[in-house]
Amino acid sequence: MSRLPIITAPDPRLKVHSAIVPVVDDAVRRLIDDMMETMYNAPGIGLAAIQVGVPKRVIVMDLARDGEPPAPLHLVNPEIVWAADEDAVYEEGCLSLPDQYAEVSRPAEIEIAYLDYHGQALRLKAEGLKAVCIQHEMDHLEGILFVDHLSALKRNMILRRLLKQRRLNVADA
Repeated sequence: MSRLPIITAPDPRLKVHSAIVPVVDDAVRRLIDDMMETMYNAPGIGLAAIQVGVPKRVIVMDLARDGEPPAPLHLVNPEIVWAADEDAVYEEGCLSLPDQYAEVSRPAEIEIAYLDYHGQALRLKAEGLKAVCIQHEMDHLEGILFVDHLSALKRNMILRRLLKQRRLNVADA
């Protein structure tokens, strides 16, 4: 396994639509393993392949808290098959938008169909943080960032802060 570089906004690669994975083979499993290591190291709770420059419909997650055993979830070609009418608001952050947070409204519950690490077709119902995280990561597969759910004013403020931080990091290097 190896750690992969995480792309940060406003990099145009984050706006790319990810391709369907035709088969879960050893190469896809290696990508999943590398993404898990990258996510744990960041540290984060979710990561889409496009965030490491791979435009494939692959997501990894782990919502286990400190002191809990790892609970990795691998989602290949996830698709929402049902969403609740009620919404929930959560403060979201993103490894591709470091240190930026905002409240986003999303369906409170969802059901998804996906392929697991071994290519087995499964379904999963999720609510709360798990539902939010899945929807957040699935947005990445469509080239959507959590800031795209915000007003133009809030989105632009966050993106300007990221650009300023990037310039400061380059100046310090």
